[in-house]
This record gives sequence, structure tokens and C-alpha cells, in this order.
Amino acid sequence: MDGAIDFLWAMAGGRTIEIAAVALGLLNIALLIRRSVWNYPFGLAMVTLYALIFFEAKLYADAGLQVFFFAIQIYGWRSWLQSREEDGLVIVRRIGAAAAGYGMAALIGGAALGAGLDRLTDSTHPYWDASITSLSICAQVMMARRFLENWLVWIAVDALAIGLFLVKGLAPTAALYAAFLLMSAAGFFSWRRTFRRRRGEV
Repeated sequence: MDGAIDFLWAMAGGRTIEIAAVALGLLNIALLIRRSVWNYPFGLAMVTLYALIFFEAKLYADAGLQVFFFAIQIYGWRSWLQSREEDGLVIVRRIGAAAAGYGMAALIGGAALGAGLDRLTDSTHPYWDASITSLSICAQVMMARRFLENWLVWIAVDALAIGLFLVKGLAPTAALYAAFLLMSAAGFFSWRRTFRRRRGEV
């Protein structure tokens, strides 16, 4: 236990708010991988803390994104409670033809948000920040709707975020997103096994 606490403390650089966000984030993703509805209380607490962290760093799109995450997680919690198997774990779906619509929305949203941040704020990396925001919104909606492919979008988000947070000097948060990247890959393979098993493919 002491080793785990030391690791989290090192990741957060000794900042109480960031170490709390790191711990909540790891718990949230671990429960998402397991398809447990109990991921949502941890997720709601995490995004509240990260809204404050990103605002202080002048990453306004990421700060605003946390407000959206708070709302969509409430929606997702309700959706997951209504779509569970007998063991209480959520049922996985495939996105199918809807993928094109999500992709187009993410592209247009990222470009529009980036232009707005560039013109109206002192955001240091408006289009990079906006791309993460747009893709994250797409992934979170897909997660709430239980689409397997949400994990692939999260992998892209995590890769982009790691680079941005390192540039901004947020090494602890970059370390968290590196963990998210690995966990997102694990989530994809876990959900895919579940989907195939449910369809009798495995």
C-alpha cells in the first residue's frame, strides 16, 4: 500500500488536488474496463477536480470539457443502469454506420472550437487543446452509449493529451494519461472479448 501511495504522490508532484484527481481517475477507468456502473461516482469527482486544474493552466477547452463530462456522466450512469446483464455488468454494443457521423462531428467541432480559442482567448495551444476536447466529447458520448469503439477514440485522445501536458509542464497529468492509454487498450480488448462471447463468437 505504501508503494502505491508513494507512486501516486510522485505522479502528482505533491499537489493534493492533483494526486486526488489521479487516484480518482485510475479507479474510474479500472471500473469502466470491468463494465461496472460504479465507475460514475469516481468519474464525477475526478472531472470536478480537473476543471480546476485545467483552468489554472489556461487550458480553457479542457476545463470546459470537464463541465460537459460531469453532465454526460450523469446521463451515462442512467443509461448503464438500464442496460445491464444478469451479473449487473453493462451490455456492450458496436457502433456500426454511426461511426461516420461521430467522426464528422469530432472533426467539425475541433476545427470550430480551435478557431474560437485562437481568436477569443489566450489559450497557448488552441487547436491541439480543441482536438483533445472534441475527440473526448465524442468518446464520452460513445462510452455512455456503451459502444465498444469508444476505447479506440480514447486511445487517440490519450496520445494527444500526453504530448500537450508535457509541453505545458503538467508531468503528473501526462503520467496519468499514459496510464489511461494503457488502460484504454486493455478496455478495448476486454470489451471486445465480452461482445464476442455474448454473440457466441468465442
